[in-house]
Amino acid sequence: MEFANVSERRELSPELAVSTVIFALRDDAATGRKTLWLPLVRRTREPYRGRWALPGGPLGARQTLQDAAALNLRATTGLVPRYLEQLYAFGGLDRSPTRRVVSIVYWALVREEDAAGADAASGDPTSVLREDPNIAWYPAEDTAVQDGLAFDHAEIVRYALWRLRNKVAYGSIAYRFLGERFTLGQVREVYEAVLGRRLDPANFRRQLRGATDIEPTDEYLLGARHRPPRLYRYSGPSSGTPEPFSGTGNPSRAVDPPPPPAPEPAPEPAPEPSAAGDPSPALPPSPSPARGTPPSGGQTSPLPTVRNRKPA
Repeated sequence: MEFANVSERRELSPELAVSTVIFALRDDAATGRKTLWLPLVRRTREPYRGRWALPGGPLGARQTLQDAAALNLRATTGLVPRYLEQLYAFGGLDRSPTRRVVSIVYWALVREEDAAGADAASGDPTSVLREDPNIAWYPAEDTAVQDGLAFDHAEIVRYALWRLRNKVAYGSIAYRFLGERFTLGQVREVYEAVLGRRLDPANFRRQLRGATDIEPTDEYLLGARHRPPRLYRYSGPSSGTPEPFSGTGNPSRAVDPPPPPAPEPAPEPAPEPSAAGDPSPALPPSPSPARGTPPSGGQTSPLPTVRNRKPA
C-alpha cells in the first residue's frame, strides 16, 4: 500500500525495528568528573526530520535481534560495543505519527580506551563515532536533550538509565566500562557517574577489597602524582558479553519484564509510558564535537552494596 493515506497506514500490521541506547563515560569539561554520554543521530527524513533520535533501523528478514542491533549500530554510528543486552520492547499505539512501529531496544556500553587503534570495519570494539555532521555525543541525563528527541526516545533513554542504575547496584555491569586492568578509584568513578552522587572513597575501597569478583594484580598505574595505585582485574562470570557480531549470532531471548526496584538507596522509579503529546522542542547545539570523541575535560552518599563479599 505504497500510496495509502494516513488512516489506511494506521490499519496496517506494525513494522518491527531495532534501536540501541549506547552509554559511554566521558569527562565533563565543567566539573572534570566522569558523566554518562550517549550518541544520537539526526533524522534526515520525515517524520521528525531534523530531530535527534537513537540509532536504529528495521529488522531484516534473516537477522536475529542481536545481530540487527549490532549491525545497525555499526552502520549508523560506527560504534562497536563490548557489551550489548536486550533492554525492553516499546510498542505504544501512537509512538509513530504514521504507521505503527514496534521497537526492540538494546542497550550497549563502550569503553573510552577503545577510541584508539580500533577498526570498526573488522569488528574491533570502538567508541569513535563515524565522521558525519548528523551524529553527535550528548549528555545522557540532560533533560533538554531527552525532551527534544524524536518519537518516544526520551522515554526509552530514561528507562535505560533507570535500568543501568538498578543493575550497577547488584551486578558486574560497572566493570564493562573499564579496561582489563583498573584501579579502585576508576571503579568508584563509574559508580559515581551512573548513580549520580559522590561516594566515600575509604568505604568504597574497603568494600571492593572484600569482593570476590575482583582480584589484585602485580601491576601499578604509572604516572600518578603520589604513590602509584595498584591495578585490579575482574575475575567474575563473563555472562552478558556478546558473541562477535558476524551475522550468525545466537537468537535473542524473549523480552524481560521491568526489573524490580533496587535495594536502598533506590534510584528514581521506572519511568511510566507517556501519552503522545505535542512535539518536543529541538535539541540545543551539541556540547561536544559531532565527530570522533568528545573533549576530555559534596556531600558523600551511602555506598551501594557490592556483591560477593569474601567470608569473614
